[in-house]
Amino acid sequence: MTHDLLTALRPLLNAEASAEAHAAGAEPADLEQAVWLRLLEHLATDGPPRDPQNWLRRAVRAEARRTRRTVRREQPYVADPAEDAERGPEQLALTAARHRALREAVHRLPGRCSRLLQALLSPDDLTYREIAGKLGISQGSLGPERSRCLGCLRRLLPPEVAAREARG
Repeated sequence: MTHDLLTALRPLLNAEASAEAHAAGAEPADLEQAVWLRLLEHLATDGPPRDPQNWLRRAVRAEARRTRRTVRREQPYVADPAEDAERGPEQLALTAARHRALREAVHRLPGRCSRLLQALLSPDDLTYREIAGKLGISQGSLGPERSRCLGCLRRLLPPEVAAREARG
């Protein structure tokens, strides 16, 4: 019964999530995943909805509203709060040197690691889908590749920079 319900709802959920995602500032796949989770929770507590299609439409719109509220409240991360405490000239010089060493190490990374980390650290806040398209690789391979590239980056960084960046 549950498998049939999920199979029957998949095309509708895909269409509804695609329709609502842009206005919500979300990826359609993220909305779909959130609604699937809500449906599984609903099935566990209340059983199948009486009108699954209507329930699904309402759930997609509710998730889109929640996402819009979250996006409105989120503030972009601009500065390191720990650095705000001590902003003397010495601290600024040390921070600039660490950032310079980090940027130089990112540029020295092998293969497409440099481009991948630059895209991940971009102020444009690119999605995995956008990064994958930009690099010409599959979205599913970004996580493993990112981990491998970060390992390479740690080995290239001076120990004091790597330790500082890992802490915060």
